[in-house]
Amino acid sequence: MEQPLYQRLAEHYRQAIYSGVLAPTSRMPSVRTLVRLHQVSISTALQACRSLEDDGLIEARPRSGYFVLKTQRAKLLPVDEPDTRQVLDAASYVGIHDRVSDFIAKSAMHPPRVDFANSVAPPDAYPVDALKQAMLRAVRRYPESLARPAPHQGHPYLRATLARRALDAGINASPEDIIVTHGCIEALNIALRAVAGPGDTIAVESPAYFGLLQVIGSLGMRALEIPTSPQRGLSIEALDLAFQTHADIKAVVVVPNLHNPLGSIMPDEDKARLVALCERQAIPLIEDDTYGALADGDEPLRAAKAWDRDGNVIYCASMQKTLAPGSRLGWMIGGRWKARLAMLKFVQSRPNGATPQLAIAEVLQSKAYDRHLMRLRRRLKTQREGMAHAIAEHFPRGTRLSVPRGGMLLWVEMPDARSSKDVFELALRDGIRVAPGRMFSNSDRYEHFLRVSCSHPMSAELQAAIKTLGRIVGGKH
Repeated sequence: MEQPLYQRLAEHYRQAIYSGVLAPTSRMPSVRTLVRLHQVSISTALQACRSLEDDGLIEARPRSGYFVLKTQRAKLLPVDEPDTRQVLDAASYVGIHDRVSDFIAKSAMHPPRVDFANSVAPPDAYPVDALKQAMLRAVRRYPESLARPAPHQGHPYLRATLARRALDAGINASPEDIIVTHGCIEALNIALRAVAGPGDTIAVESPAYFGLLQVIGSLGMRALEIPTSPQRGLSIEALDLAFQTHADIKAVVVVPNLHNPLGSIMPDEDKARLVALCERQAIPLIEDDTYGALADGDEPLRAAKAWDRDGNVIYCASMQKTLAPGSRLGWMIGGRWKARLAMLKFVQSRPNGATPQLAIAEVLQSKAYDRHLMRLRRRLKTQREGMAHAIAEHFPRGTRLSVPRGGMLLWVEMPDARSSKDVFELALRDGIRVAPGRMFSNSDRYEHFLRVSCSHPMSAELQAAIKTLGRIVGGKH
């Protein structure tokens, strides 16, 4: 499907900024000029400018128009779009365990002093004091919660709170629809077990979060990797073709909002098409919305589940990145599989502890949570820009970079087919850890990519680490 006109117009000027044709501090053509030059409507021109503004490339100045921001990102081109017409690799049993085990074992042997692989912000980014006070109040008000198991789907107070919060993502669910889990990864595990079995094929994005690939492998299922855009997310056209050529696909797993590791955000029209396509094919869609609440701006991103009218989407989320990483609290909305999911959750791990659920619910109910999210988004945006600047300054010519509109992850394409395994091992000897691209696929397609976290504020130590990493990538270390 062809990109919307405003996105094509934005891409035209995005490339002009990246290449230096439009230099930092220079003025963008006015909206009226864009209308005249490109024969588009005022609405389309404004949408294009807002898209560039969301990317941190331009800013609006009162009564003066749009100006290109001073940013080192202009030196780097974005990561290439995938070829959605490529012949898909055969569905294969996931062999990712050895790669992840190697990553963990070597990290244990050489503990890093700078960790660019960790995708959780430090404790000072979260409302630790508010969580502590909420936990103390929960124990004081409900001491029996320490001696009594919670209901098997989760505490009613938390489920009611989550149902209200789900409205922000466009999801209309009742508390009875919600199942509380031990993080999002357990929710994904249970969802896959509910709709598929050993030997079945699961369509996943390519690249995909290695934790998901581990789950698929541990369940004896096969992963079919679908081309995924760093800008728009999973290719609906490629998925449609996969349905026609792979009759054994039993489920699709997607991260439409702030994909890990790409950072892509699927446009709403594509989310609607994706939900409709899976419904027509009678194939369950499993949605991971771990990072969605961390998107830039005040307007919440809509989940794909918002377009689900028949219960075909299983929605999974967690507090791991947004509120309380230490709580390991996740949740899911099971649609037509709710009863089976609840049974599988009970069999797998029994209910989560009641006291943490009560504390989390209290914080989620408060306006302090909204203020925290706003501060966290601003903080992460500053850190993303700082990290992007540092990579642009210190990495070798030919490096490409995907900088998302939210979250805490950057996807780096290294020049000259540099091995991510070699870079990981050399950097670790210098006390620096990155996530090698080879962990995000069952193939070797991302061998020359790195996932770099910007979860920590930029500092002299991080600047020096990026400089060292740039030398390693350039083969000068």
